[in-house]
Amino acid sequence: MAQVRRTGATRHYLVVTASYWGFTLVDGALRMLVLLHFFKLGYSPFTLAFLFLLYEFAGIVANLLGGWLATRFGIPRMLAVGQGLQIAGLAMLSALDPAWTAAASVAWVVAAQGIAGLAKDFTKTASKTAIKATSAEGSGQLFKWVAYFTGSKNAMKGIGFFVGGLLLDVMGFKPALWLMTGVIGVIFLAGLFLLPRQLGKAKASKTVREFFAKSRGVNLLAAARVFLFGAREVWFVVGLPVFLYAAGWRFVEVGAFLATWTIAYGMIQAAAPALVTRSPDGISREVPNARLWAGLLTVVPLALGVLLRDQGLWHPDLVVVAGLALFALPFAVNSSLHSYLILAYAGSEKAAEDVGFYYAANATGRLIGILLSGTLYQLGGMTACLFGSAAMLAVCWATTFLLPAGETPRGRAA
Repeated sequence: MAQVRRTGATRHYLVVTASYWGFTLVDGALRMLVLLHFFKLGYSPFTLAFLFLLYEFAGIVANLLGGWLATRFGIPRMLAVGQGLQIAGLAMLSALDPAWTAAASVAWVVAAQGIAGLAKDFTKTASKTAIKATSAEGSGQLFKWVAYFTGSKNAMKGIGFFVGGLLLDVMGFKPALWLMTGVIGVIFLAGLFLLPRQLGKAKASKTVREFFAKSRGVNLLAAARVFLFGAREVWFVVGLPVFLYAAGWRFVEVGAFLATWTIAYGMIQAAAPALVTRSPDGISREVPNARLWAGLLTVVPLALGVLLRDQGLWHPDLVVVAGLALFALPFAVNSSLHSYLILAYAGSEKAAEDVGFYYAANATGRLIGILLSGTLYQLGGMTACLFGSAAMLAVCWATTFLLPAGETPRGRAA
């Protein structure tokens, strides 16, 4: 009987992972498709960043609401809601009329991106919670399952960046959107037929106070996550692409570097369990490791910022690219550790709510990072972006020293 349960749990994990791969591939392609299409139409980098603000804000709402809904109605239904919203967002973008004014076009795209933001984070919260639900019956290798899921997802996002540019060149804007809509439709149907409807369903919080009554570990980890992902977006979204373009790089080269960085980052995430010492209780060694890797990560943008202040620096663009390639290693390990720890800290009864709260913090960090990226670049160029990233990482590092390193809420090894 135990073997049957483990086999079923593994099958559900594989179904969720495969469906999220497809969703993430389309999501990454959509981001690059929108970015390249509107760049070709003459939109400034700051306007391009603005197109994604509602996408990130919607993610905050989706994570908070999605966790509660997944607990109340089950994970498969929330996956279906997320995929259905993505189909609606893609259809809305395909209805964009070139004859519209620039203001109307921007408003339409921002609204469509808002729907896509809801779709992505409904799907992500439900998918991550599914790992918690299936690992309780499966092999118990929660860290490995989380690391592989998260790492492979980010690798697929990087591939999606490339696919988006390819589809735009080969098929054009609207046909590419229609093809992507068909892919999500297939994933939608697969989830309906292959996952049990009760997966992840539990008694949801009845009041706002009950919903936000998180454990100390969940609250502190969410705070660390805000600054961790804000520190990446500060240079990733506007600062680096504009900096490289101003240094003479072609846009396709900029996109290729961002795609390569994201794929490499995802691969490192998947390998993170081999770089982190495990503990019998699943948390007492993992928390100190989170502190170590956060400290190492803080040094990278700080050192790059200091180097860029040298006006005679040889090929500053290559120095930044090399430094940010190095940034990928400690950032990926940190991200993987955080993704594991939230599931270790999350209570088994309302794991979806805890995970949704945590990823709302993730989206908040990205939103802050996007806003700071354009602002800091305008004020002080790439150097200001890097110093801003280092400052946010210093706060993240300090927060990890407050994380509890005792037993998980479940009272057993994670």
